[in-house]
Amino acid sequence: MQYGKIEGLEKPVSKIICGTASAPLNGGKDCTALLEGIFALGVNTFDTARVYGGAERTLGRWLQNSGRRNGAVIISKCCHPDIFGRKRVNVRAMRADLGRTLRMLCTDYVDVYLLHRDDRGVPVGPLVEEFNAMHAAGKVRAFGGSNWSHERVEEANEYAYAHGLVPFTVTSPNFSLAEQVGDLWGGGVSISGAAGADARAYYAQRGVAVVAYSSLACGLLSGKVVPDGSNALKVLDKFAVKGYYSKENLACLERCAKVANNRGASVAQVALAYVLCSGMNAFAVVSCSSAARMQQNCAAAEISLSAEEVAFLEGVQSR
Repeated sequence: MQYGKIEGLEKPVSKIICGTASAPLNGGKDCTALLEGIFALGVNTFDTARVYGGAERTLGRWLQNSGRRNGAVIISKCCHPDIFGRKRVNVRAMRADLGRTLRMLCTDYVDVYLLHRDDRGVPVGPLVEEFNAMHAAGKVRAFGGSNWSHERVEEANEYAYAHGLVPFTVTSPNFSLAEQVGDLWGGGVSISGAAGADARAYYAQRGVAVVAYSSLACGLLSGKVVPDGSNALKVLDKFAVKGYYSKENLACLERCAKVANNRGASVAQVALAYVLCSGMNAFAVVSCSSAARMQQNCAAAEISLSAEEVAFLEGVQSR
């Protein structure tokens, strides 16, 4: 496994991160065998959130019973809209969600804490100050925003610098080889494709850690869709179809399959390598239901794509 660094953390962070937003981890049941298998591969980082069903409870049970807390990096998120879609980006919700998260995780701190959504009508100052209060209390090590634009991250950090505070060091947008054609859950921010070039350049220059979600395009680039895309509508769920089903993305899948074939790798491995070879301090979040599948994903961290391969994958250059 390859590891990276997130400013504010002493622990190394695995470049492949285990996502917990899908079964069986979000079911709230005992997943000790699965989590132990994943951890044994060197994947020490787990991405969860207050709204991922029973995922925090699942992780907490494992952390408590296994004694793995000191070696694990836990990312969680707060302030997701409520069940009626009402925005909750405020200090009160940050505090309430953190309290519940710590109880579910059976821990007294979270390694990385993120605002799950943004609300541009809310000033950044109080949010930055509350994160700093959590940090000073030892409850949060590093923090930032999920689904925040790079402009809002910059605004938050300018406030932090001006007031002698700790800045955002982490962002979690959508980023993958395929471009989102629809907002899957509402309020999402993507930095994929040509439209995300400015954001990627900003994060690369500033060194802000990018925790990329949907790095396999909700399964489009996982290997279960055949290279010509003919079975896509049969195997992809409604979210994947809404977010990624397009002529352009099916062509992207075909290019990815060609590079994978040339390298003797899988489509998923090449797609994840693309995220990790982006020039940013990037980490790829991947959900899985077996340690064997995670082991295949981990191999992506060992693949270094050439500039020519990246250009081909992006459809800029033919091969």
